Amino acid sequence: LWLSTADETRSAALPISSGDKLCSAEDCIPGTGVYLRHGYIYSSLAGYVLRKNEGEELPVISVVRETETQLLPDVGAIVTCKVTSINPRFAKVHILYVGSTPLKDRFRGTIRKEDVRATEKDKVETYKSFRPGDIVLAKVISLGDVQSNYLLTTAENELGVVVAHSEAGAQMVPISWCEMQCPLTHAKEFRKVARVQPEYLQA
Repeated sequence: LWLSTADETRSAALPISSGDKLCSAEDCIPGTGVYLRHGYIYSSLAGYVLRKNEGEELPVISVVRETETQLLPDVGAIVTCKVTSINPRFAKVHILYVGSTPLKDRFRGTIRKEDVRATEKDKVETYKSFRPGDIVLAKVISLGDVQSNYLLTTAENELGVVVAHSEAGAQMVPISWCEMQCPLTHAKEFRKVARVQPEYLQA
């Protein structure tokens, strides 16, 4: 039995032991916690099997110890993410934390233009909301699939940009819900600023 998420499947079977045969090398690519011998992939430690599709033709198979089985982003979870790229329709992010728990694996997410804020959605401009490198608090609204990644929203007042750096390299200070200012040059930049609640602060 396999439990599926956006791009990862985790074995729901009993834990396996070191030396157990997992599959043929024709079916999977060996990852961490496994080794290849005579055309088959074996576990090199006791734990749980993890299969992950990383854009390759074959899934990557790994074994993780029970203590390493991690929390996965789920619908309704508050996540901390880093913006990697933007275009007029959406921002692409890497999810770093679920709540206060850091993620070992990299999960990708998308914040669509219509999910940036709750009001005047038709007037949202992505480049006035986020920039690459920004740290953003968001909520998971859909697990999506391998192509579309996790869908996230920053529509609530408590969600949005929490850390951003100016062109001068300084960490900017929020001055309103839609602007941040560089303390060095005093230049202002547009952002969808989060009104951060104490329980979400991971700094």
